[in-house]
Amino acid sequence: MKKITVAFITFVLALSGWAVHPDRHVVVISIDGFPAWLWHRPDLPVPNLRRLAAAGVAAEAMTVTTPASTWSSHTSMITSRTPRYHGVFFNAQVFRRGPGQEPVTEQWVDKDGFVLVPTLYDLAHAAGLTTAESDWVAITRAKTIDWSFPEIPDAAGTLEQEMIAAGRLTPEQIGWMQHKPGRKSIVWHDQMWADAACFMFTQHQPNLLLFHPLTTDSVNHHYGPGTEASYAAFAYADRLVGQVVAAVDQAGLRDRTTFIIMTDHGFKKVSRSIYANVALRQAGLAADIVGDRLVDCQAAVLSMGGTAFVYVTDPARRAELLPRLKTLLGGIEGVARVLDGAEAPTLGLPTPEENPRAGDLVLVAKDGYVFNNSAAPAEVVAPTVGYAGTHGYPASDPDMQGIFIASGAHIKSGVKLPHVFNLDLAPTIARIFGLPPMPHAEGRVLEEILDQP
Repeated sequence: MKKITVAFITFVLALSGWAVHPDRHVVVISIDGFPAWLWHRPDLPVPNLRRLAAAGVAAEAMTVTTPASTWSSHTSMITSRTPRYHGVFFNAQVFRRGPGQEPVTEQWVDKDGFVLVPTLYDLAHAAGLTTAESDWVAITRAKTIDWSFPEIPDAAGTLEQEMIAAGRLTPEQIGWMQHKPGRKSIVWHDQMWADAACFMFTQHQPNLLLFHPLTTDSVNHHYGPGTEASYAAFAYADRLVGQVVAAVDQAGLRDRTTFIIMTDHGFKKVSRSIYANVALRQAGLAADIVGDRLVDCQAAVLSMGGTAFVYVTDPARRAELLPRLKTLLGGIEGVARVLDGAEAPTLGLPTPEENPRAGDLVLVAKDGYVFNNSAAPAEVVAPTVGYAGTHGYPASDPDMQGIFIASGAHIKSGVKLPHVFNLDLAPTIARIFGLPPMPHAEGRVLEEILDQP
């Protein structure tokens, strides 16, 4: 696939004569795992979100992309492309390692080697607008982000040093945010990411700010969506939204700022886990296990919750093994569908020929079931333990639909918005900024909500 570079975008912008608006600001807050069905419950205590929706517009539902997962959907939001084209379909980059070896995933790879198409922040930066992010995803070391406070901050980072000098952060707190013993709760992390988002806006006033809190996802996984714990998590996320809105007010830019609140996916309750790698082990397709990983395996399964990819480790044996794998895995309790890799584009996913990181088969779980990567359990299907909710199903699943709220500058009030797609976010923001259309966008500009030419 030919990659459209930032240099090419800059060249196009120089020739296009588009009237870019450097005095406009857009704040995007993606509340992880916020299902549309939960938003419509009148007793959900989210007063800040209700006020923003009342002053602007809220969609009945927003369809995400497949798999309905965090990194994949966030990348679709910001590129207006499905995973088939942007290349992010796990919460990490996948690496095939060769015959006999399970594929592995790595989260902290450079954005430029991960995301295969231009992003909204690439386009904005090329046009001279400023960009910032706090805990966004698939964005590691992105050259077109001016201010960054990543999921794992660096004590030597420019923004981190600035916050330390301002007394808004300590080196000890940065240490607590590392992936190592002593790491604090996700609730505390969300507060740190929110503080950083507010600091960036008040101190630097970026044109585009991306912020992604995570507590709601963690709580929905552990306790299940719609539980008392879930309600508390969304009330907390709402408080963080209010904090960001207050920062915009403090900066004196409320009349020039558009707020867009959305999510990466919905959620559904589950009660049974499918251990597809156990089925492979029991069928003699792996020699052994070490810990919970397959050893000397002919195939392996990587889960994304409600969907999973199957990888034949030796490409030369693909034609031989796929029929057997389809029969074996399709017969497992809880597996709804087995799609050949060539059918993946029907879900908006790439074929293995288009992207070697894609699976040779795609598995889809039934309601109430979730895929688990572990090869250690004795049974192929077993009750979930400490895991009550999940996502990652195809975007066609109504439970995977999420929220979309737009409010503030350049947004009409009172427009009925029955349905949108996450692919519509980037084209709509590009229009607000006066940028040219997103390259090869699969979404559309939400003209009906914009109060501007």
